[in-house]
Amino acid sequence: MLAQHLTGLSGLVAAALFIFGLKRMASPASALSGIVLAGVGMVVAVAASFLILFDLDVAARDHLATNLALALVALALGGGWAWRRGGKVEMTAMPQMVALYNGMGGGAAAAIAAAGLAGQETTGPLLLAVTVIGALIGSISLTGSVIAWAKLDGRIAKPWRFAGQRLVNATVFVATVLVGAAAVALHGGPDGAWLAGLFFVGALAFGILMTLPIGGADMPVVISLYNAFTGLAVGLEGFALQNPALMIAGMVVGSAGTLLTLLMAKAMNRSLANVLFSNFGDGAASGGAAVHGEMKASDAGDAAIAMRYASSVIIIPGYGLAVAQAQQKLYELVKLLQAAEVDVKFAIHPVAGRMPGHMNVLLAEAGVPYDIIFDMDEVNADFPNTDVALVIGANDVVNPAARTDKSSPIYGMPILDADKARQVYVIKRGQGKGYSGVENLLFFEENCSMVYGDAQAVLTRMVQAVKDLGA
Repeated sequence: MLAQHLTGLSGLVAAALFIFGLKRMASPASALSGIVLAGVGMVVAVAASFLILFDLDVAARDHLATNLALALVALALGGGWAWRRGGKVEMTAMPQMVALYNGMGGGAAAAIAAAGLAGQETTGPLLLAVTVIGALIGSISLTGSVIAWAKLDGRIAKPWRFAGQRLVNATVFVATVLVGAAAVALHGGPDGAWLAGLFFVGALAFGILMTLPIGGADMPVVISLYNAFTGLAVGLEGFALQNPALMIAGMVVGSAGTLLTLLMAKAMNRSLANVLFSNFGDGAASGGAAVHGEMKASDAGDAAIAMRYASSVIIIPGYGLAVAQAQQKLYELVKLLQAAEVDVKFAIHPVAGRMPGHMNVLLAEAGVPYDIIFDMDEVNADFPNTDVALVIGANDVVNPAARTDKSSPIYGMPILDADKARQVYVIKRGQGKGYSGVENLLFFEENCSMVYGDAQAVLTRMVQAVKDLGA
């Protein structure tokens, strides 16, 4: 009885740590401590699951010995792999890792449901129905996240589409739901087991079919959506198991993921349905007005001198900065400019990079102070009074076509108003289009100059040029 009370108390402590940890993650300054607190909560929740052994007699403990050994092996393997990979993962691979972890959470919820459906013990129809719903959502999150990982990692280069795809997807989904309902109705009977197996095949297949047509530019929203799916699946399985810690953790993750997904879709001025069912974001977007003018190349040293003698500079980081691993060199440049009394700010678009908060994490890794990092809504009004805007590896988030060209696929999407600065320098490898395949009108503006090259190499030359001025 004591162990049962301790288990309940542990669940309450774990849930409080989850909630408080998530609250701390709302600010970059406290995000690290929030992650640690949530991690401690997870350790408490896992440890509490072993307390049930103290309420069992000797025979029951022996019966559970094999399961206990398997659980410890799983903890060692999972914890060891995560510790090793988490310490080695590069910033450019962070979105892929997040996608995989999302999928593993959904897969774990589906596995719990599979164990429940495979059992022959009598279970109420409500709990069985909740179990099946959690299994459906968790399975979709698992395979969908794996496809998202493959897209982000370059293993799937293009969206996979065919005529009548939406009808096929809808048919698979409806059939899977009907099979799941039949598995609940026939649970415990000879037909229940194979129906449950068929249900999981359909659910896993739908996660693949749902994600394959979505273009790469929409992956940040997709990752966030599957994060919400995983949380919802975990919460539902927690309800089926009558486990308060799982329920609370799942609801917190699910609600946070849902809000983030909606905010990101809003930042792109698109509905979630448009993200999931349109053909945008495949690297070959069509539409857009004819481009006038030409790109003007500039030397890295000239751009650096312009920033050194400017009064204000706003820097807009993008995925190209992460690819070049140039965040440390960028911060070195920033410190030189600040020493020359230049007002330097960073402007972050909600969907910059390949996952939510990607650029914030990148800058935090370099030690950039939080008080000079601003979100789009906080900094956009400053661009008209800014001497120089420096764009590094970003594209769609600074494309004026979103404001002016009604034929553009990104029309209406809120952007950073870099083009309104007095002078714009863009560090870019070449003249190619961005991840969405939309031509960027900013690059052809009179006040814009292109600095071609790898961001690490270009920023190194800029740093040296500024240092030479002080020699």
